[in-house]
Amino acid sequence: MRIAILSRKATLYSTSRLIEACRQRQADVAVLDPLQCVVKLSKKRPEVFHNGERVTGIDGVVPRIGASITFYGLAVLRQFEMMGVFPANESQAISRSRDKLRSLQLLSRYDIGIPPTAFARRREDVRSAIRKVGGAPVILKLLEGTQGMGVILAESVKSAESVLDAMSSLGQNILIQAFIEEAHGTDYRAIVVGGKVVAAMARQAGEGEFRSNLHRGGTATGVQLDEAYVKTAVHAAEVLGLNIAGVDMIPSQEGPMVLEVNSSPGLEGIEGATGVDVAGAMIDFVLARAPLGHPHTRGRG
Repeated sequence: MRIAILSRKATLYSTSRLIEACRQRQADVAVLDPLQCVVKLSKKRPEVFHNGERVTGIDGVVPRIGASITFYGLAVLRQFEMMGVFPANESQAISRSRDKLRSLQLLSRYDIGIPPTAFARRREDVRSAIRKVGGAPVILKLLEGTQGMGVILAESVKSAESVLDAMSSLGQNILIQAFIEEAHGTDYRAIVVGGKVVAAMARQAGEGEFRSNLHRGGTATGVQLDEAYVKTAVHAAEVLGLNIAGVDMIPSQEGPMVLEVNSSPGLEGIEGATGVDVAGAMIDFVLARAPLGHPHTRGRG
């Protein structure tokens, strides 16, 4: 069995752990930088070349595609799908999860808690949008932000309008979201693999900070999630079509609320906090489902 990991660098923590997990399971592994891949399209012969060499013999592909290369990375992943290679996460599902607004729109159709959220384009609609989510303070989120970047707490309507004005002038789209005060800077990340929560951690924001992201100075501890959180995390991943996901949730008076669903969750924080071999769970999932052989990927090269 041969697994390809789509990643910019083999030395990144998450990528190196996935490589290690493959080797522990006697699976061949290749790290392919998506930006060094060339996609070739011709009649009944989809192909991928990496650094000029045709890629063959791949049974499963694990995408670790950063937000900055989403478009090209997904084009490469789609090509592997066309070649019959099993993807840990499908390109369409990753695309859904990368668009924060689209994700929330999909989740809102189901019995999944989400913070009240509004999206408005015109300045004159901002005040009514803030009222619709419960009034100030509100959270303002860039649709393209990651790791807590592009997330701002606006204490008043005026400060929200100022931020939205500045962001609109830069051509940025912003979500207006209710600030869930009772969360007290705590959130939970659950790692879902194949419809099961394999690990979970509680994250607490640092002093004077409302964002609990580890990149923003938050702290993490491993936890056993209550059933309501487990069900919410699994359901959210399922709605977005993700086999592997990091689901971020916060406590509220109405139960767990999903903040975000990440299709390429980092492994360092969750493995460090829980001691769980999350990389191994991901590779086990791919090995169990990747078919043994594809006519398009075997042969010359």
